[in-house]
Amino acid sequence: PYLKRVGIKMISITASKWSELAAASDIVLLMDVGKEACPMDVVPTTSTTAAMVLGDALAVAVFRSRNFSRDDFARLHPSGVLGKRLSLTVGELMHGGDGMPAVGVGTLLREALLEIIEKRLGCTGITDEKGRLAGIVTDGDLKRILLKDSSALDRPVEQIMTRDPRTTRKEVLAVDALARMEIDPPGPVTQLFVVDGENRPVGVIHIHDIIRAGLR
Repeated sequence: PYLKRVGIKMISITASKWSELAAASDIVLLMDVGKEACPMDVVPTTSTTAAMVLGDALAVAVFRSRNFSRDDFARLHPSGVLGKRLSLTVGELMHGGDGMPAVGVGTLLREALLEIIEKRLGCTGITDEKGRLAGIVTDGDLKRILLKDSSALDRPVEQIMTRDPRTTRKEVLAVDALARMEIDPPGPVTQLFVVDGENRPVGVIHIHDIIRAGLR
C-alpha cells in the first residue's frame, strides 16, 4: 500500500483481526461487539456507538499527550462556534467611542432618555466628575419610574440610576460576559458596561451582539 511505501504508520479500528485492513495495519484496535442491538443483528447499532466511544477516547488521549490547550484549539479553529467561544473577546464586540451611551451625574432624566434613544442599546451609563462609572439607567428603569411619576423626566439621573452595575473588561471572553449577564444575581440583564482599571467606561456589550456572533 501507498502508506507503507512512504513510511506512514497506520492504525486501524476493526471488528476482525483477520481482515485485510488489520493485516495492512501497524497497530490494530480490535472492536468486536459480538452482536448488534438491531433485532435482526444486521443494522450497525452497537458497533457504531462503540466506534464513537473509541474515537472520542483516542482524541482525548492525544489532547493529553500533546498538552493541547484551549489556546491551541482557538488558534486552529478561529471561525467556528467552538473556536469563537474560546477566542472572541468583549473588546471585539463592544460599542465604544461615540457609540457608547453615557451622561454625567446631574443630567436630567429627559436628556438621558435622548441618549438612550440615540445610541439604541437600551441603556446609558452615568459617570461621575472623574469619568468613572457611577451607575446605569435602562429603558426598563425609565418605564417603571414614569409609570409611577410622570414628572420624573425633570429629576437628575442619579436619583433613579442603578448604582455599582455589573461590568466586564475588554479582554474577557464574550461567552463569559454572556454568563455574567444571565447568571449573576439579582437577575439577568441584557447589557454590560465595559470598564478599564480605573472603572472608567470604554464601551458597552449587548446580548444581541453576542447572539449575532453565534455564541448563543
